[in-house]
Amino acid sequence: MSQTKNKRLESLQAEKRRKTVLSVVLAVICIIYVLPVLSVVINSFKQNTFVKTDTFALPTGEMWAGFDNFIKGMIFGNYPFLNSVLYSLFITIVSTALILLFTSMAAWYIARVNSVVCKIFYFLCVFSMVVPFQMVMYPLSKTADSLHLNTPWTIPIVYLGFGAGLAIFMFVGFVKSIPIEIEEAASIDGCGPLRTYFKVVFPMLRPTMISVGILEIMWVWNDYLLPYLVLDINEYRTIPIHIQYLKGSYGTVDLGATMALILLSIIPVIVFYLICQKYIIKGVAAGAVKG
Repeated sequence: MSQTKNKRLESLQAEKRRKTVLSVVLAVICIIYVLPVLSVVINSFKQNTFVKTDTFALPTGEMWAGFDNFIKGMIFGNYPFLNSVLYSLFITIVSTALILLFTSMAAWYIARVNSVVCKIFYFLCVFSMVVPFQMVMYPLSKTADSLHLNTPWTIPIVYLGFGAGLAIFMFVGFVKSIPIEIEEAASIDGCGPLRTYFKVVFPMLRPTMISVGILEIMWVWNDYLLPYLVLDINEYRTIPIHIQYLKGSYGTVDLGATMALILLSIIPVIVFYLICQKYIIKGVAAGAVKG
């Protein structure tokens, strides 16, 4: 009896040690990931001359710039920062709405019809997730120019194509977990395909809808390369492009103002993610039930 107790105590102690070591390792990894963000916060309040020389020093004394960097970044050059915010906001909201609507409908059709054509289309969407962007960026920019998709009002169509792979993959997995009897009952009650989707299926897709929406918003808001390739940057600049062009005479960069605008651009995403992170886990888990 005593030997069994001792073995159990040893097992509990070993488990406790493993958890302690794992906690320490994860804490170190977390600190490593947080350090770049902390560096941006610190340097956004420093005078420009000290950003390079005293990168990791706290902004005290003569280093302290207050909110001057934020003001300089917003009024820098002849392109208003407010325009960049509005363009980024419009592109993010419209692109995410298009992705959620069309990919959820496509995923529902793929999961329910389950024909050879649907399977091929599904695997093509999944395959698009592993294709590097560098392979398609040149033909993409040419196609966008020829189809006049090179404005903030039309670039959401391009984002719809790029965001469809992940969204369809997650939606198909979740739709397969919905009992088809519910849709059959709606059909018996006289609902057509569209009414069945919007009245029955769409409300049930909410967990995956939220998680896909969060992931797409974070991607589109922070994206630099696609708008840079497609949009006319002299006329339309999103926030990442605006930050890239914070240059003075002879190519000098005001690092203080750059850090300030980077901080302003990541604060909404961080707050949004912290509020909605639980929905990401729920949505991914729900979409993996029968995927």
